[in-house]
Amino acid sequence: MNKVMRNGLRFSAGALMVLLLVGAVPAHATIQGLSGAVFNFTARAGTISSTDGNNIYMWGYGVTDRMQMPGPTLILTEGQSVTINLANELPVPVSIVFPGQTGVVATGGIPGLLTREAPPGGTVTYAFTANSPGTYLYHSGTRPEVQVEMGLVGAIIIRPLGAIPAGFIGRAYGHDETAFNREYLFLLQEVEPRVHDFAKQLLFDEIDYTVPRPTHQGIVNWLINGRDGPDTLAPDFVLSLPTQPYSALARMHPGEVTLMRIIGAGRQAHPFHAHGNQHNQIAQDGRLMESAPGQGPDMQESVFTSNVNPGKTIDARFIWTGADLGWDVYGHAPGDALQPNEDPTYHGVPAPVVVPDFKTLTDGIFWNGSLYLGTSNPLPPGEGGYNPTAAYFYMWHSHSEKELTSNNIFPGGMLTFGVVEHWDVTIEPGNP
Repeated sequence: MNKVMRNGLRFSAGALMVLLLVGAVPAHATIQGLSGAVFNFTARAGTISSTDGNNIYMWGYGVTDRMQMPGPTLILTEGQSVTINLANELPVPVSIVFPGQTGVVATGGIPGLLTREAPPGGTVTYAFTANSPGTYLYHSGTRPEVQVEMGLVGAIIIRPLGAIPAGFIGRAYGHDETAFNREYLFLLQEVEPRVHDFAKQLLFDEIDYTVPRPTHQGIVNWLINGRDGPDTLAPDFVLSLPTQPYSALARMHPGEVTLMRIIGAGRQAHPFHAHGNQHNQIAQDGRLMESAPGQGPDMQESVFTSNVNPGKTIDARFIWTGADLGWDVYGHAPGDALQPNEDPTYHGVPAPVVVPDFKTLTDGIFWNGSLYLGTSNPLPPGEGGYNPTAAYFYMWHSHSEKELTSNNIFPGGMLTFGVVEHWDVTIEPGNP
C-alpha cells in the first residue's frame, strides 16, 4: 500500500516522508521539466492517486511508457525552434494548442476545429518558434471542455536570452527586475471524478457542463500540479505518485526572490493566496506588466491573492525577510552579526511574548518549540518532528475554502506550503 493512515487523514508515503524529513529531502529551486528542440508525446490513459484514497481515471500526455498529469513542463529558450510529435493511444481524436505562441504549424493527422488532430492510433506534428519569454499553457484543442478536464494539459516556460544579474539564478523576462533566486510552478485545476467515469465508458453525451446534473456535480478534487494536498508536499518524481511527478512545495531563504509561476488550467477560476507576505504580479499571460518596452515591470501589482482565471498565467515575485514584525526573528543578541537580508531596525529585539512551558501547550504539527527561525526547543514526547529545520511554514492555497477538500474530505485539495528556511539550511539551486 502507498497510503498511510494518521489521525484519520490519508497521506501518501511521499507526502508523509517530506513532512517528517523536509530538511533532508532534496528540494530544487528551478522548475523540473524537459528541455530540447524535439519532444515525442503520447496521449494515453492511466490513473492518478488522490489523498481521499481514490484512484481517478485520467488521460495525459507523456514521454515514457505511461501518461503523466499534468503533461511534461517544457522549458524552452527564447528564439528556439520547437517540434512536438503527438501519438494517440486514446479511443478519440486528440490534439494540442499553444495559447500565446505564434506561427504554430500543424502537419499530419486530420483537420479539427482549432487545429489538426491525431486520430486514434495516429500522429500529428506541431512546430513553432518560442519567440516570447514567459509562462504559458498548452492543452488539447479537441473538445477541450472534456479533454482538459481529463488531463490533457501542461505548462511551457520560455526563458529569455541575456546575462543573469549577479546573485540570481535566472530571469523571468528580459529585464533585470524580473530576476529570481528560486522558482516554482503552481498549475491549478479541478477534477470531477464522475466525469472521468463517463469518459472511461465512452459516455461523452452524459457530460454536459451547460446544465447542472446531480450525476457529476459537487464531488471535486482540487489539484496543484496534478496533486491534491498534502501530496503536493512530496518531492518531485516520488515513487508513490508515478503519474504525478511534480511537487508544489516552495522553499526559500529570507530575502530571496521566489518566482511564482501560476496557471489556471481548469474550467473554473481559483483565487491563489500565499500567506507570509504580499506577492508582486510582474506579468500576466506571458506579457510583462510594463508601461513601455524596456521599462521593466513598472506596472507590477502587489496583491494578497491572485485571481487565476481559466487559461490565465501569472508570474509573481514573493520575498520574505521578517521585516517590520517588531522583533528579531533570528533571536539575536544586540551584538550579534546581521544575517543576510535581515532588517537591522529590530536586530536583537526579543519576541514580545514569552512561550509558556511546553507541558501547558497544544502543539501544532509544524511547531518546533521556538518563535525564532532556525531554533528548536524541547517538545512533549510524541509531538513535533514535522519541522526538523525549525523553518517557518506558511500555507499557500486557494482562498475559495471549499477547494481545500478532496472529494469533500478536509484537509486536502488545492493547498501547499511556502517554507522559509534558515540560511544554514541548504536548498539545492537547480535541476539535478
